[in-house]
Amino acid sequence: QVQLVEFGGGLVRAGGSLRLSCAVSGRTLPNYVAAWFRQAPGKERESVASIRWAGSTTYYVDTVKGRFTISRDNDKNTMYLQMNSLKPEDTAVYYCAYGLGHPYPYWGQGTQVTVTS
Repeated sequence: QVQLVEFGGGLVRAGGSLRLSCAVSGRTLPNYVAAWFRQAPGKERESVASIRWAGSTTYYVDTVKGRFTISRDNDKNTMYLQMNSLKPEDTAVYYCAYGLGHPYPYWGQGTQVTVTS
């Protein structure tokens, strides 16, 4: 059984930075993908970034390119999302996800990120 536990999030002013962490316990496989999603109030959940558990291929939604960085530490079984130059429109609940791809079978509990202007 795979479990994901998220850390980080919080309240930050526009232009600030936050780092989200997601610890993965249980079965990990090199062909799996680690991903971050977010859901803002009244909006659908969107994919923010993803990275292969083995290798360096990454994906970013256009709205976060150049500001967010996804990474993972295989030794610690942890994925990260470094968020810089945050904007109020980045406010959302952020979720980590893990699996072969859409639809991801494993999800974190979600963490709130609030960016004030």
